Amino acid sequence: MYDLLVIGAGPAGISMAVEARHAGIDSSRIVVLEKADEHSFSIKKYYPDSKLVTANYKGFEAKCTGVMCIPDLTKHETISYLDKAILQNNLKVCYNETVWKMHQNEDKTFIVSTNKNEYHTKIVTIAIGILGKPNKPDYKIPLNLKDRALFDVTSVEITNAKVLVVGGGDSASEYCQYLAQNGNEVVLSYRKKDFTRMNDINRDSLLELERENKVKILRESRIASLEEKDEKPAVKFAEEILGEQTYDFVVYALGGSTPENFLKMLGIEFDGVEPVLKEHYETSVQGLFLTGDLTAGPKGGSIIWAFNSANAAMKKICRDYLNCKIDIEEK
Repeated sequence: MYDLLVIGAGPAGISMAVEARHAGIDSSRIVVLEKADEHSFSIKKYYPDSKLVTANYKGFEAKCTGVMCIPDLTKHETISYLDKAILQNNLKVCYNETVWKMHQNEDKTFIVSTNKNEYHTKIVTIAIGILGKPNKPDYKIPLNLKDRALFDVTSVEITNAKVLVVGGGDSASEYCQYLAQNGNEVVLSYRKKDFTRMNDINRDSLLELERENKVKILRESRIASLEEKDEKPAVKFAEEILGEQTYDFVVYALGGSTPENFLKMLGIEFDGVEPVLKEHYETSVQGLFLTGDLTAGPKGGSIIWAFNSANAAMKKICRDYLNCKIDIEEK
């Protein structure tokens, strides 16, 4: 049982773990999960080497309130600062681990499942980036099907319906599992024969649903076009044997899935497009916190914002949950 599990090893996630260490929590009681093979992946991938990582960003004041703080630094200097934070605080960071499921027990502790392991923890903090855009198919989706052709499974309530899921990765499997649990008739269209992009847990879960006749899988199938028929999606397959079939909904899982959908699947309530946050960035799920970009609105915040949000969340975690002590002067 960990005291704190952090999802995301960017500036917000690293600073969250550092705040916990400075609050007196032993490093063996903290774990950070990162889906990439290195920390601060977005900075390393999207920032040019010559670009300054600025402390003051988009109008947010560069005033530090927690343990971690930086001035304007180069990309290399910023990465070095975060490297040292991980090393000096003896943080356990598990790379290439994608969280695909989370369950809260009756005692309010959590079970977090990844493509590699299952973790038990008292508190969860999500420190991932701002919302992205899902990939779309190469054929046109009629405008009058915008409420029937979807890119997630939470924006519209789907129950007791005939649903086609399109894709072959982890999101496709997770959508099928979610939809089947809600009493839907689920069909999956995948252009290949074997599911090589899924982790073992998702692949086994999907194949078990197929064996139980809860999901029908159309392997080596490709959609040629999508049209509206009696206000429902009429799917025309390229394969003559499949022909045209009508569904209540078509759900695309073609990559680029958004954190919004991920957060909703974890049970976090939203007010419009933004998650509902209580004091110190706690979500509607007790003991589940957000930090970093997800607390700063749709445009995201600065690295200083990420650091400060971790400090704010840690204060409430110590006060209400872990009985640790945090008393850091604003600076």
